Amino acid sequence: PRPPLRSPPSGGPYTTAPPSPPRAAEQHCLRLLERATTPASLLQPLAFLLKHGLHSNPLVLTRLFSAAGSAAPALLEPLVAALLRPGLPLDAFLLNTLIRAHVASPLPSARRRAAAFFPLMLRRGVAPNKFTFPFLLKSCAAMPGSPAAGLQAHAAALKFGFAADHYVSNTLIHMYSCFGAGFLGDARNVFDRTPKDSAVTWSAMIGGYVRGGLSSDAVMLFREMQASGVRPDEVTVLGVLSAAADLGALELTRWVERFVAREGIGRSVTLCNALIDTLAKCGDVDGAVAVFEGMEERTVVSWTSVIDALAMEGRGKEAVAVFEEMKAVGVPPDDVAFTGVLTACSHAGMVDEGRGYFDSMKTEHGIEPKIEHYGCMVDMFGRAGMVEQGLDFVRAMPMKPNPIIWRTLVAACRAHGRLELGESISRDLLKEYPAHEANYVMLSNVFALTQRWKEKSEIRREMSKRGITKVPGCSLVELDGEVHEFIAGDESHPQYKEIYRMVEEMSRELRRIGHIAATSEVLLDLDEEDKEGALQWHSEKLAIAFVLLRTPPGTQVRVVKNLRVCSDCHAAIKCISQVYNREIIVRDRSRFHRFKDGSCSCKDFW
Repeated sequence: PRPPLRSPPSGGPYTTAPPSPPRAAEQHCLRLLERATTPASLLQPLAFLLKHGLHSNPLVLTRLFSAAGSAAPALLEPLVAALLRPGLPLDAFLLNTLIRAHVASPLPSARRRAAAFFPLMLRRGVAPNKFTFPFLLKSCAAMPGSPAAGLQAHAAALKFGFAADHYVSNTLIHMYSCFGAGFLGDARNVFDRTPKDSAVTWSAMIGGYVRGGLSSDAVMLFREMQASGVRPDEVTVLGVLSAAADLGALELTRWVERFVAREGIGRSVTLCNALIDTLAKCGDVDGAVAVFEGMEERTVVSWTSVIDALAMEGRGKEAVAVFEEMKAVGVPPDDVAFTGVLTACSHAGMVDEGRGYFDSMKTEHGIEPKIEHYGCMVDMFGRAGMVEQGLDFVRAMPMKPNPIIWRTLVAACRAHGRLELGESISRDLLKEYPAHEANYVMLSNVFALTQRWKEKSEIRREMSKRGITKVPGCSLVELDGEVHEFIAGDESHPQYKEIYRMVEEMSRELRRIGHIAATSEVLLDLDEEDKEGALQWHSEKLAIAFVLLRTPPGTQVRVVKNLRVCSDCHAAIKCISQVYNREIIVRDRSRFHRFKDGSCSCKDFW
């Protein structure tokens, strides 16, 4: 028999020494941290770390902080405070992890602290690397009210030679766009200097334009991206859909939907939800429902998007039916779903149903109503003319009503002739919130409706003195892939002379069938003839006249308005739809109006 094998001498070339105790403890702790996915499961590796003296091991601490950031966000800051001691050896890996874990935290206090680890890095003499700055810049983007930190981070990226890195440049674009419209020029400067061979770069700038309210620029940039030959990804498509929703650009939305199918971009749940939302906001509610019905997987967001879409078009019973179907298939409604169904009841005048759903939030689903739900109820009472019930409801609220709820009541008072109550509420609002434009406008309008022109002028002078301006009404229409914007009385459009002639023709046709302008809507001290003239040039009428000029008979007209459509325009558009045999869809800031054959889908309940 062969002799038994003997172990080679210690220290020989083939010796595999067992791990030393500290090394073994380190490896075991790392394995425990890999399995830590909940706050409770994080406690075992934490106890092991403390017991075996690994609280000075940078690698173990790095994994601990990373695990805490994802599994137990509430423990992250206490752990950092306890373990990040002055004498602890630091490296870039550990500090980058700390920045990333804090910026990804759902806790605002942790996000605000994320950028503070970069000065610590510099004080300890740890050199940042190319991974440091994307995390740091994201932390600065999470603090849009403090752009100074972002500017310093950009300067540091330049100093250390990482500003030209592709990932850093893309994050810089994102950061500057998060700081608001005033920094979009900085974002564009970075974009123009960055190689544009990646969809990520284009998506960052497109998303920035959308966040900054420059959706037309976002669409133009998307067309440049196509011309450059860079293939859009899902993030790009989501940004373009956001821009289309803002502009009410249905042609663009339908093109994007075809593009997604043609290019083989996966129709994820997120993308389908965005399509539902965009189609609905562009007035194609049936198209939104079709996307929803074609989804293999649906989330509560999918259901809520359809409920919201039907609600905004006044199809309250259909919205309620979808809400009930959602519950029947086992998808529990959340607070957003209840906001949607309450809005549907409000826009359709379904007061009893709305009360029932509001009460069921707490009794059946254990959801504490938020101020948004109380606002829906006040809006519901106001639209139904139940002003006193609305006021009693506000007084009984368990939280302090916000200005939106009070303004909703004022609008109801104005619509239903309770001008004295509306004036009282407006005055109280103005005392408490003297910097908000809407409070001045509401009180000014009450004075105008009661023909107290002197008081109205004083309010306007006070607005001017404070530098507060009224948001001008504007209307958008999409035609042949281009978005056209109109402002009341504006003459900047290249075809304004033809448009104005068309408006005059529309006015003659409306007078012929007996339409009388609602001059009470003109809140200016003018005679009746001048008031009629002021109403004639409202932005939605200019937009409709333009589409009538440029499209063949029978073409649907779609208008997006930034403010609520006034009662005169509402009545006039009903007549225009009848005289010109057009279906006219108007999306104002509150809802959709589908005008056809002289009537509106809102049944004049708006």
